[in-house]
Formats: sequence, C-alpha cells, structure tokens
Amino acid sequence: MLAPAVVLVRPQLAENIGAAARAMANFGLSDLRLVAPRHGWPQARAIEVAAGGETVAKGARVFDGLAAAVGDLQRLYATTARRRQLVKPILAPRAAAVEMTAHAASGMRLGLIFGQERTGLDTEDVAIAQAIVEIPTDPACFSLNLAQAVLLLAYEWRLAALAPVPSQPASEPPAKQADVLRLYEHLEGELERGGFFATQEQKPTMVRNLRALLARAEMTDQEVRTLRGAIKALVEPRIRRPRPPRNRR
Repeated sequence: MLAPAVVLVRPQLAENIGAAARAMANFGLSDLRLVAPRHGWPQARAIEVAAGGETVAKGARVFDGLAAAVGDLQRLYATTARRRQLVKPILAPRAAAVEMTAHAASGMRLGLIFGQERTGLDTEDVAIAQAIVEIPTDPACFSLNLAQAVLLLAYEWRLAALAPVPSQPASEPPAKQADVLRLYEHLEGELERGGFFATQEQKPTMVRNLRALLARAEMTDQEVRTLRGAIKALVEPRIRRPRPPRNRR
C-alpha cells in the first residue's frame, strides 16, 4: 500500500518542516514535498529538528508551485479550518484516513496538502483538492501548528493502515493531477477567448468555482481526454464539405 505524499505549501519555519518530517517518520510516511519554502531548501535547522526523521527531511523535494508538486497524484486532501465556500466533501481526520487507505489499497496515489503557518491554504489551493480534511478543534483556538497537524493526520493514517482494508470493486483510477490541471487550463483558455469571463475582476472567482466543480468529478484518464476532445470540437471551425454540383437537364 503506497502511503500518501505530504505537501507543505509555502512553509515559513525550518523548525516546522523538521518537526513535520519527524512526525512523518514516526508513522511510516516518507514522501515529503515542499512548495516554495520561504527560506529555500535545504535548511540545517530543519534537519536538526527532524531527529529520527532526517532521511525524510533530506529526501524532501522542492517545487515552485502546487500544480507541479501534485502532478503525479490522483486524489488530494486539503487540510484547512476554513472551507472557503467551496462545495466539497468534508472529512474528519479518522474518516479521511479510512478513505485514504481504501483508495491506496487499490493503487491510487494520494496527497495530503497543508498550508503555511500564518494563513493556511489559499482558496485556489483548496479548489483543486477532491476533499477537505477538517480537524475538530475548539472554535476559540482552532489554528494548529503545522507540524502538529501533520502529526495528527500521519497518526490517523497509521491507525487506518494497520487495520484490515475491505475489498473494493475494481474500477478505473482517477487521472493524474497533471492531466487534470492541463484540462483546466485548456478549458479556461478557450473560455477566455470566447468572452466567458465578464470582467477580469470576476475571473479568479469563476475559475476557482469551475475547478472546484470539476475536481468533484474525479475524472478518469479517458474522461479527461473525452472532455478535452469535446472542448476542441466546440472551438475549432468545422470544415464544410462542398456540395456536389446539381445535374442540369
């Protein structure tokens, strides 16, 4: 069973990256991905704090943007305390872990996305995920330390992974996020050319809503190709065949 990747988006503190790597190692996770860490990478302080998770920290991969970091993954879980008015399944950590182990057992590649310490994930980041993981903290103090959030989700994953996984009916897996994101860009580009976006001020919100809508579909490779073909057929001019000449009597 392939464990989920842990994606830290724009992390700010080396200590939190190191502590997150240690938490991952504690519970059997090893795929750490960093999106635009504020102070670059590697960071000596992060390796020191990892204490036991040095291998995870040293093996972390760095990406300029979230799209590149999750391109090979098929299902994404965004951890956030703010739902951002996006219509998505909202799961508690334990329910998310149970669902993830079932998907992982079928060979699906998964990702857990965490936002930066100060503001969490942007709405655009959450929009591309298929589900939201919401930790039931006290509303009076709902913000968790980044490494603590990673620890909690890693622990729940470990519990679920050690439990027997019920068999799942065979089905075609979802497309990789790289292909899905290319579909989004294709659709958005053609909508831009067609004048769909009424104003540039409204465009970001409309794009987020479109991406959130399509993300819920969890499209397969074939469905992504079909939809891209449909977009192409709609926007390309059809070549009219010349009518055969009429026979004159």
